[in-house]
Amino acid sequence: MRTVSGIQPTGNLHLGNYLGAIKNWVKLQEESECLFFLADLHAITVPNDPAELSDNCRNMVAALVAAGVDTKKSILFNQARVPQHAELAWMLICNTPMGWLDRMTQFKEKSGKHKQRSSLGLYGYPVLQAADVLIYQATHVPVGEDQKQHLELARDIAAKFNNDTGQEVFTLPEPYIGATAARIMSLRDGAAKMSKSDPSDLSRINMTDDDDTIAKKIKKARTDADPLPGKLEDMEARAEATNLVGIYAALEDSSPQAVLDQHAGQGFGAFKPALADLAVSKLSPIRDRYEELREDKSTIDAILRDGAERAQALAQPTVDKTYAALGLLRD
Repeated sequence: MRTVSGIQPTGNLHLGNYLGAIKNWVKLQEESECLFFLADLHAITVPNDPAELSDNCRNMVAALVAAGVDTKKSILFNQARVPQHAELAWMLICNTPMGWLDRMTQFKEKSGKHKQRSSLGLYGYPVLQAADVLIYQATHVPVGEDQKQHLELARDIAAKFNNDTGQEVFTLPEPYIGATAARIMSLRDGAAKMSKSDPSDLSRINMTDDDDTIAKKIKKARTDADPLPGKLEDMEARAEATNLVGIYAALEDSSPQAVLDQHAGQGFGAFKPALADLAVSKLSPIRDRYEELREDKSTIDAILRDGAERAQALAQPTVDKTYAALGLLRD
């Protein structure tokens, strides 16, 4: 089992990033050969400040390692250091019908009313995303609800290439169904995902927040006046309450129902302090290690260089097979 997964190198990591992806990566490396990459080539499909992008990449590495990604067990790298990603993406672009990309919903969402001003990279990035996975002959890819369409496209691209060339160049990856990734919502609006772009800092718990700030934000989180019920189905119309219970469950590695079994009948005056204590106990060691690592630029760069070398060694055979299947002459 070989698993590949990427993450955008964005600034201001928050609890949603950790519980929604990073925590599951840490578990996944115990049961699979894992390659984790920072999607910096994807990041440049929209305008970016170069210095900020570099800092965000290093900070993301610090966060991943602080959270438990073990670079001896897993390969951690950034795309830009493995040029085979871009090589393979071009060969796949030349074999991917435009009609397939026209159906991709995320381009429509990200370009909005400015479709004609969007970059070609933003339109074609699902092909690079396919290359990211296919280049390592990944057997499995962890996918959330919003990424299923991209994995289906990667499988279609691989199958078409294999069929067109008459050669089994690519493995068709399967979705990885492991522990359900927590979907963490805003602390101010249970209908909106926790996001760094929310203008209210009270809407999220940043991974750099100190203990007092974490506790304050949980205390101020929007809730309702009713106590917690004993059954999960009784939470259906209570978005904010459901979110806090879900955060507790994800931090504790339990289920929302198990949380209700423990706290049924409590009001939020009692539940919020318990959640705050749990959050501080789980997040403060990660924050302290993160702050220590992010100041050690040489260690971060060494991790990325080592990861890139290992990734290139795995990627090159697939690139060579792809060139050969297309009849491209090279030394």
